[in-house]
Amino acid sequence: MTVKLGFIGFGEVAFEMSKGFGTEGIKGIVAFDPMADDPTYGPLVHERAKIADVTLLSAPADVIRAADVIIAATPGSKALQAAAAVRPFIGGSKIYADVSTSSPPIKQQIAELLKPTGAGFVDGGLMGALTIKQHKVPTLVSGSGTDRFIELMAPFHMSLQKVSDRAGDAIAIKLVRSVYMKGIASLQTEMLEAASMLKVEDKVLASISDMLDASSFVNTMNFLVTASAVHAERQAHEMSDCVAMLKDIGIDPIMTEATKQHLNRLTGKKLKDRFHGRVPQKWEEVINALND
Repeated sequence: MTVKLGFIGFGEVAFEMSKGFGTEGIKGIVAFDPMADDPTYGPLVHERAKIADVTLLSAPADVIRAADVIIAATPGSKALQAAAAVRPFIGGSKIYADVSTSSPPIKQQIAELLKPTGAGFVDGGLMGALTIKQHKVPTLVSGSGTDRFIELMAPFHMSLQKVSDRAGDAIAIKLVRSVYMKGIASLQTEMLEAASMLKVEDKVLASISDMLDASSFVNTMNFLVTASAVHAERQAHEMSDCVAMLKDIGIDPIMTEATKQHLNRLTGKKLKDRFHGRVPQKWEEVINALND
């Protein structure tokens, strides 16, 4: 089985995926990138294309004509614009898979934009590190073209999991996950900056490790969320002291200030009264109380 594959956008995502597809025997991959002629970024685009054995074409329409499966790997802010540019040229048997991090409403707009063409649309959410997994990165998919996309690409060892036939559902999962993944990375950076400045990083990391390594992620998350529901007022006061300390040593406490604001919100919801001073058993109880 073979497939004619093309990319709209040839940044890191398309580059890593193309290298992976090359190991699967897919030849003749084509791509268009608007930065190919840019004096600053153009040389990198051409270098990557050469490494991945990808042919750069001069216009999005050329990619559509040459490929059966088109993977749009543009910045999220350019996703709708990219789809509009190919709409006059795409149709029938083509699959257009958008793996950008644009929002669910944008993915839905792209699906509606392409629907009259008859092309299948796939909303893809990449759920891992491309530099490690390349084309095998776990990918959630939804939209009208999902089943056909899986049929065509799974033989090349793409790790595809169908979410639904509705565009936007796949990327919604990725973005909610990113709230945690990107947020915790930012929080860790702020913590490490303070620990290093105070020269207490070894003791701080050992203490955190003892707690986080003691149980599963789900159990630890449940403990932290349910405890905060009842102890939010005390914890908010503690975070005020943290904010003051960070400012004193010259660190902008962006994440710490946000934590304090969140705990003040919990306090304002009077969750301690709702739970009669007892820590609830499950995190779902806290979330349901916040949504009441």
